[in-house]
Amino acid sequence: MSTTHLPLPRTGTPSASTPASRMKALARAELTLLGRNKAAMFTALVLPAMLTFSMSSAVDGMDLADSGLTVGTVLLPGSLGYVLLFAVYSALTGVFVVRREELVLKRLRTGELRDLEILAGAALPAVTLALVQCVLLAAGCTAALDVAAPRAVWLAVAGLLLGMLLMCVLAAATAAFTRSAESAQISVMPVMLLSMAGSGLVVPVDLMPDALASVCELLPLSPAIALIRGGWTGALDGADILGRLATAVAWTLLGVFAVRRRFRWEPRR
Repeated sequence: MSTTHLPLPRTGTPSASTPASRMKALARAELTLLGRNKAAMFTALVLPAMLTFSMSSAVDGMDLADSGLTVGTVLLPGSLGYVLLFAVYSALTGVFVVRREELVLKRLRTGELRDLEILAGAALPAVTLALVQCVLLAAGCTAALDVAAPRAVWLAVAGLLLGMLLMCVLAAATAAFTRSAESAQISVMPVMLLSMAGSGLVVPVDLMPDALASVCELLPLSPAIALIRGGWTGALDGADILGRLATAVAWTLLGVFAVRRRFRWEPRR
């Protein structure tokens, strides 16, 4: 993550300043720094597509006949999950930690920006980039893997947006327990590894043994992936949808509680 100092956003005169204008100014400054960070851009833009391509042969060898899934409906939600992990969660954790250690967050709090505006403004570039990338990956996977149009578009959109929100919250919570920009590369690994192994990005939860599947369904990213996949397959009924939504909301509220209690605005000593 770049250590270039983030300039304080210019929001105009106090009378003209609004939460939207303040967050827009901060987001513009963050987007400029993100564009200068080649490593972060590679991780966010290239790595999800590479992981999706690398897993295609493994998914092609799975026995999907009895699950109602296809190679496309396994890989497509997985590719969007990789975007959530790398372009949102991992990237934002680094952003929050670096800005804190550079005293940027402390300086921003002395101005008009409120705490929520600071966090939301810093997250906007990563979220916007991730949304664009998800649209491109969904279109590319649909064309390359011959995936039919989503049967329930609203369900896929709801899963994606819930996943975005949860990853932003978990990024702030993870940053609260991360001491430096270097250690941010390690502190994100538990969530990322658990999500890749158990949330259905590679192996759908439907293909796991019942006992293991019941545990994996409770992982943070599992509800979002299940809703996205259900949007394409139409396999979720009302009870399943409500259960996934409840799990996602529970994780989000838990993350918000951790951020409110533990998030640090000054460097850790």
